Amino acid sequence: MINIFAALLTVAFGLFGFVAPRYTASALDLVPTGSTMGLSEMRASVGGLFVVAGLAAIWLGAPLGYAMIGFAFTGAALGRVLSLAFDQPPLRKVVIFGGVEAVLAAWFLSANLSSVV
Repeated sequence: MINIFAALLTVAFGLFGFVAPRYTASALDLVPTGSTMGLSEMRASVGGLFVVAGLAAIWLGAPLGYAMIGFAFTGAALGRVLSLAFDQPPLRKVVIFGGVEAVLAAWFLSANLSSVV
């Protein structure tokens, strides 16, 4: 049940970028300039990627599907750590967003890799 809830949470987060890219860009301190390519990127990498990954994991119902979401969230959380080292982003936002990503990564990996490996 927790896998399904966490996957639905992944879908919900992805829907922000998928259907409301301007809002999501604003929340992430991103500003589309010169073209709408930034909005396209939000719909693709912040939105559609997570919407489809969450729905696919639920549809497949396999531990490896849920674990793959964990790997994606691990990459996102590691990107936040790297950003802290090099970019000096707003600490509060990085801790909140990165914390959610790290918690979801930990859940998806710990709960699902043991049944795969």
